[in-house]
Amino acid sequence: MKLTIFKPPGYVLSAVAISLGGFLNGYDTGSIGAVTEMPYFASSIGELSPFLRGFTVSLIMLTGGFPSFFAGQLADRFGRLAIVAAGALVFTIGAVLEGAANKLGVFLAGRALCGIGEGLWLSNVSVYITEIAPSVRRGMLVSLPQFMACAGICAGYFTCYGSVRVESSFSWRAPYIIQAVLGLLLATMPLVLPQSPRWLLLHGHREKAIQALKSLDFSAVEAEKDLLGPAAEQQMNTRQPGPVEGLTMLFRKPYRKPALLALYVLGVIQLSGIDGVLYYAPTLFAQAGISAKTSSFLASGLSAILILCISIPALLLADKVSRRSSIIVGGCLLTFCMFTIGTLYASNSVTPQNPARWLVIILVFVFGLAYSATWGIVGKIYASEIQPAATRSAASAVAQGLGFFTNWIVAIVTPVLLAKSSYGAYFLFGGICAISVLVLMLSMPETRGLSLEDIQQAFLVPGTAQRGRVVSLLRRWVGVGSNESLASGDNSQASASAVELRDVGDLLGRGT
Repeated sequence: MKLTIFKPPGYVLSAVAISLGGFLNGYDTGSIGAVTEMPYFASSIGELSPFLRGFTVSLIMLTGGFPSFFAGQLADRFGRLAIVAAGALVFTIGAVLEGAANKLGVFLAGRALCGIGEGLWLSNVSVYITEIAPSVRRGMLVSLPQFMACAGICAGYFTCYGSVRVESSFSWRAPYIIQAVLGLLLATMPLVLPQSPRWLLLHGHREKAIQALKSLDFSAVEAEKDLLGPAAEQQMNTRQPGPVEGLTMLFRKPYRKPALLALYVLGVIQLSGIDGVLYYAPTLFAQAGISAKTSSFLASGLSAILILCISIPALLLADKVSRRSSIIVGGCLLTFCMFTIGTLYASNSVTPQNPARWLVIILVFVFGLAYSATWGIVGKIYASEIQPAATRSAASAVAQGLGFFTNWIVAIVTPVLLAKSSYGAYFLFGGICAISVLVLMLSMPETRGLSLEDIQQAFLVPGTAQRGRVVSLLRRWVGVGSNESLASGDNSQASASAVELRDVGDLLGRGT
């Protein structure tokens, strides 16, 4: 009996490989807080004041924001994978500096370089996966970097949990040795992965695009539906904008609405307070009356594991749950958690003797889990897939840059807000969540199951999203040729579509 070994399609393997960028981002988030509290870090670098510690932790987000604004333009010119590789090399140099540092200045320089590297690759990782994924699996695959970030947070915590027992400076240097090795590995990924077929088509390289589709294991039906149809042919003949023009295009019709929506999804909703919860959960639990040792375990260990666990079903269901429903339900949960915690503090119900303190702890966990399962996953999918091909990289990069800055603001102001008022921060973040739910409810077309080209029609013609979903389902059930016949009632169109599909199949089979 011959044993058959299952091999995932090339687009799955490529998405998993490039998602190492998400893992590295999460690994730093999960380790930096613990590193700055290690005794040997203090003896090597020096004691950090609360403000300086917050600045050191958040510096990577501040420096990551600046290159993000231009990463999309660079990727449009040189390719998604080339910019990912460049960012990974910069990150590797930064990680080496951090791991070898004996002075705070050198350590901060390393963190600044790591931020620049992340700013170059993070948005382009999502754009690359968006462009290589078939529409029916796009949600799950674009969710991979966020899932890997959750896995990285968990791995970063447990690395520090194990290395802190080492009686030398290796205890805090070990995480940066690991980051440098993984950064170098990420830099080599673009050498073996196929280039984005959509990027190749936009630059007029049809034969190379077909070869890339073959490497990604696209079927003829998927290729015709998602990449080689009339919409893609039209995009091939579109003049590509220059660096400055690419940014200004974001705010002109028909690109303005999807661009502004992406900026809101990846930028403004970060002000929900999620980074305050991730970075300062021990402070939140201690404020609720839990001992420092217990709160550290709850905040760092258990929360990292739970967030990783909730990300698994969120990843698997990304293409089965409505994007709008996930955003709206998730936002309502986040709003409820923040307002309830704020109300408990405002009413002086949170004391060491009052059981309400346990409700605060539970709601902090619920907030982190709800964000990771909804806004954290769906936000990145949605922001990437709603962009037209001409502005996809630029819009995603600018939105990622805005996200870096808003994350940095939250990381800086959260300790100040908590020190000034026990409830003010919760009402502020809860209000932002409530407003975000209303804005997104009114402005989000549904995109699940639609090709990237069909999604653009959802922004141009009201109701197109739902019609596009019906067309997509008909194509899946009865085939492209039959669907064209149903949609147009013209048998000649159905015949032409069948001929075109055979031609695509022949091209993919020949790889020419």
